Amino acid sequence: MEVKLVSAEQVWPIRHIAMWPEADFSYIKLPEDPKGMHFGLLIDGELISVVSLFDRGSGVFQFRKFATLPEHQGNGYGSLLLKHMLQHARHMMARQIWCNARTHKQRFYEKFGFKSTGETFIKKDQAYTIMALNGKEINLTGFKNQTCQV
Repeated sequence: MEVKLVSAEQVWPIRHIAMWPEADFSYIKLPEDPKGMHFGLLIDGELISVVSLFDRGSGVFQFRKFATLPEHQGNGYGSLLLKHMLQHARHMMARQIWCNARTHKQRFYEKFGFKSTGETFIKKDQAYTIMALNGKEINLTGFKNQTCQV
């Protein structure tokens, strides 16, 4: 198992399958993808989980399109990938990291220290909560023994 930087083109199929399989493939492409850092978790060379990190300036980062293939969900791969991405943001001196979390997944992000900002919205019948983490609160406990190639 390894985590490494991958291209935007590599993350698109995972996003489509895991997040919006019913949508047109172009829906999962972001105009800002060329400027993002895309992280992927691979098992035996197969990309199974992805997340994209975008620098919003002044030490603020947003991650988007965090997705794991359905057949690999529930095994901790997404948690491991998120920890790697957070480590990278921490090394970049992130002051804050935020995301648009699917509201029913809010507890998952809370395990990593993210807190709801109180802002919510709905997109394509899906409820979202904006969650944020201050850079000083990034907790990497239990992270040292994992393979990371970023």
